[in-house]
Amino acid sequence: MIYQLSHTTRYEYSAPVALCHNEARMLPRELPWQRSEPSRVQVVPAPAVQSERTDFFGNRVMYFAIQDIHQSLEVTVRTRLQTFARPVLPEAWKDDWQTCRDTLAGAAERSCLHARLFRLDSPFIRSDTRLADYARPSFVTGRSLLEAVQDLNRRIFEEFTYDPSFTTLATPLMHVLEERRGVCQDFAHLAIGCLRSMGLAARYVSGYLETLPPPGQPKLIGADASHAWLAVFLPGWGWLELDPTNGSLPGERHIVVAWGRDYGDVPPLTGVMSGGGEHSLDVAVDVMPVTEAA
Repeated sequence: MIYQLSHTTRYEYSAPVALCHNEARMLPRELPWQRSEPSRVQVVPAPAVQSERTDFFGNRVMYFAIQDIHQSLEVTVRTRLQTFARPVLPEAWKDDWQTCRDTLAGAAERSCLHARLFRLDSPFIRSDTRLADYARPSFVTGRSLLEAVQDLNRRIFEEFTYDPSFTTLATPLMHVLEERRGVCQDFAHLAIGCLRSMGLAARYVSGYLETLPPPGQPKLIGADASHAWLAVFLPGWGWLELDPTNGSLPGERHIVVAWGRDYGDVPPLTGVMSGGGEHSLDVAVDVMPVTEAA
């Protein structure tokens, strides 16, 4: 698939801002199944300083500073990219999930050493017996890890309600578990918390998902939004992506921007400023197949 991406974030401030420093994670990663052309970045007001770096997790981070007095900030990133099929999923997984857990815990192989970072607690996700209790019906003794994680993914999709009005960034994960409601970010955090509570490694993935309109209706501009899912580490194979919001395995319509331990490692735009007072935020994301964009 070939897509034209557009992501605009706009802040309006109640008082002047004298200076701001910002980091944006809005530039897609380069992956074997995802190739992008150079992004076009527009920042208004124009920044005095702008640069790009790679963070600890390999994500592309754009830094910029605005030194002129302003009462609004608008950041737009446009990228044309092509996606391909993900690596072929193994038809059968020879080891049960307990064997995989023990291999991950003790192996000196580089991939396992790196993956062990994603077994640890992080600011938004902490291991908990209640998360392990929720996961346990999927992780019966002797079941393959591949079957177990796909079953957990299916259960979250079927047993939780997508409700954009229910949670904020400050909503505790246990509250999401108790009320069985939330959004894609919450469901990704929940699945990661369940997997880590079972001794497995899982990471948070931030990106975009092309959303299709109802049959017979045109695609709505601005209808797409940032999406979140996760990936679990399968020792000897690699990272398997899971989308509990849709109960599916991500494919060509899932576009990866960044990954980390949880949302706190990959927010699209963060920063500090001097002044500003209260603010309003508006975000518009479009994921357009290139034939439609044309």
